[in-house]
Amino acid sequence: MEFSVHTGVAARGARAAERAHAARRRAVGICQERDVTAEEVLRAEDARYEAQIANDFATMEQMFGPELVYIRSVDGAVADKHAYIESMRSGTVKYRAMRRSDVRVRTYGCLAIITGFFELDLTVRGGDLSEQARFHSVWAKRGQGVQFVSWQSTRVPPKQ
Repeated sequence: MEFSVHTGVAARGARAAERAHAARRRAVGICQERDVTAEEVLRAEDARYEAQIANDFATMEQMFGPELVYIRSVDGAVADKHAYIESMRSGTVKYRAMRRSDVRVRTYGCLAIITGFFELDLTVRGGDLSEQARFHSVWAKRGQGVQFVSWQSTRVPPKQ
């Protein structure tokens, strides 16, 4: 009898811990949905490129998570969601072409990390620029769909 009492207490404790963990995940807005797939985040990344090239700010507002952290390869500056979208809305930055290759996707439940090689053509403060970089892009699956939550890229020398 004593064994079953302890087992019951341990089981109740484990269930309580699972509920608390799930509540913490819901509180920060992640992992409320089923697992994200590599195909899902690659489609979302493609849609992000299309939205940025088209200056589709309504799509960006929905697609970018509220806690977005965007680290630029040019100078290492960090932008949040508002600042990053505003850089495009104001015309300071205009993306003309965005291409990725050598891509690897790793998924961790509702989170996915894309790493790869990135080439882009853009206009910054009226001057044209082409850049090649290694990057990682982080996506979170949420009730409203897959959201872009982090980007970091590092410039690499042009291919010879």
